[in-house]
Amino acid sequence: MKVVAISKDVRVSSRKVKLVVDTVRGKKVDEALTILKFLPTPAAQAVAKAVKSAAANAENNFQMEPTELKITDIFADEGHTFKRFRPQARGRVNPILKRCTHISVFVAEEEENSGT
Repeated sequence: MKVVAISKDVRVSSRKVKLVVDTVRGKKVDEALTILKFLPTPAAQAVAKAVKSAAANAENNFQMEPTELKITDIFADEGHTFKRFRPQARGRVNPILKRCTHISVFVAEEEENSGT
């Protein structure tokens, strides 16, 4: 059974979040949180928060063991974009695009291989 957690409108560009998401895809939750703790980007904090939320959902709602959880799917989609303008010379303006991201994390209990 897959358990989901979705963080919407995270104020980091989805391009930057996708780099972080690719590093933890397929890892166990404990290992992923350790990796995210030492990444120097603010996107890592947002991804870590979503992973912790998915693990907490699995533990509290479905009584799954948190040490056996594995990230099965994780992805970052584009959210909406705030449009702002900066004045330039000769009465012109340049746009400033403040992008948001939706982070989706799916966790499931790791299946033990019986060896047969």
